[in-house]
Amino acid sequence: MTIDILGQGGPVMWLIAAIGATAAIVFLQRLFHLHRAQIKTTDFIRGIFTIVNKGNIVEAVSQCEETPGPVAQMVRMAILEREQGPERVRQVMREVGLAEIPRLERNLSLLLTLGQIAPLAGLLGTVLGMLEILAGITAQAPQVYAGDLSHGLWSALLTTAAGLGAAIPIYAGYNLLVSRVESILLDMERVFGEVMMLLGPTAPATRPGA
Repeated sequence: MTIDILGQGGPVMWLIAAIGATAAIVFLQRLFHLHRAQIKTTDFIRGIFTIVNKGNIVEAVSQCEETPGPVAQMVRMAILEREQGPERVRQVMREVGLAEIPRLERNLSLLLTLGQIAPLAGLLGTVLGMLEILAGITAQAPQVYAGDLSHGLWSALLTTAAGLGAAIPIYAGYNLLVSRVESILLDMERVFGEVMMLLGPTAPATRPGA
């Protein structure tokens, strides 16, 4: 049944199917990555600094290395550079934040682009289907039968529906991923302030790279 629908939709239908499959792969990959990158920041910070206060620096660094996500990497660099003073700690945490942000946002622009292309591809299929209908009318005039035009009509309607059907979940997935990235960025901002408070004189917490 699926193959029949793809065949009736024509080449554009296969293009939309490829867009949808690519978007699904990108979404699932990024969702898994962001899920691993987001940790319980408050509990993590408390646990790490409990270890640091006991003098087990190596263990604290090791736990940071084993914990995925940008928050753990920021804390790891703060611990390693803690003896250089608050300004150095602030600098290295911002540098880590700047390096991690592109990793969090990787392929989000691709997903957005796919969401924008899908309805346009559907519109293209609609136009091609209408052109097929007009060509059929021109070729068979004055005796035109509805059955002879059905393929073009099916192609036009199916590609329109498929384009919109692909774009809606792609946009929803994109917005979900963006919200997850924003949540992680807020965690990074919060851990910046907490680490500075624990390691030395504090300054107003700012988003990494601000």
